[in-house]
Amino acid sequence: MSGGGTLSRRLFLAAPLAVAACQASPGAVDGHDVARVERYLNTTRGLTARVVQTWPDGGIGEGTLSYDPGNLRLDYRTPHPMRLVAAGGHLVFRDAQRQSVTRMNLSHQPLGLLLATPVHLGGAVEVTAVRHGANVLQISMARSDNPSQGLLTLGFADFAGQLSLVAIDLLDARHNSTRLHLTDVRTGTDFPSGFFSLDAPL
Repeated sequence: MSGGGTLSRRLFLAAPLAVAACQASPGAVDGHDVARVERYLNTTRGLTARVVQTWPDGGIGEGTLSYDPGNLRLDYRTPHPMRLVAAGGHLVFRDAQRQSVTRMNLSHQPLGLLLATPVHLGGAVEVTAVRHGANVLQISMARSDNPSQGLLTLGFADFAGQLSLVAIDLLDARHNSTRLHLTDVRTGTDFPSGFFSLDAPL
C-alpha cells in the first residue's frame, strides 16, 4: 500500500527483522536487560517522537507518536491525515480521507504486548531474544501460550545505562512486518485529558 488502504487491515498485525544496528547473535536471555526494559515501559511518561512507519507492502507514513504506559497514539501527516489510538486493550484507527473507522481488540495482536498495564516480561509474555549492538539493545517477545500470534521487537538506544525507544517492529501470524522508526524522542510531555480517548474524532 502506498498509504492507508492496507493500513486498516494490517497496521499493527505486523513486523520485522532485527533492528538493523543490532548485529550480535541472540544468546541466553539476560534477566537484567529484561528488567531494564520492563521498568522503562512502565515508568516512561509523556513520550513523544517523530515516527516513520513502513507497512508490509513498503508504503511509508510519517507523523508523531505519543506514549504513556498502557496508551499509544499515532497522528499521521502523510500519506494523508490519519490517527491511531490504542488504550484499554483496544485500538481505533481513523482515516480522514476515506472517512473510515477501524476497531480492533489487541488481546491477540503483537502491539498488545507493549500496552499491558503494567508490562510484565515473564509468565504470559515470553522474551524470545535479547540482542546487543553498539549502544543498542533489542528485545523480542511473544505470548507464551500462543507465540504464533505474533512477535513484538523493541529497539532501544542504550547510552550510559539509559534506554530510549527508537524502533518498534511487529510480525503477525502471516509474517507480515511493520516497522516504526522513532527520532527526536522526548519524555515528560503533559498530555491533556482525553488525549488517548478511543472515541475522540480525528
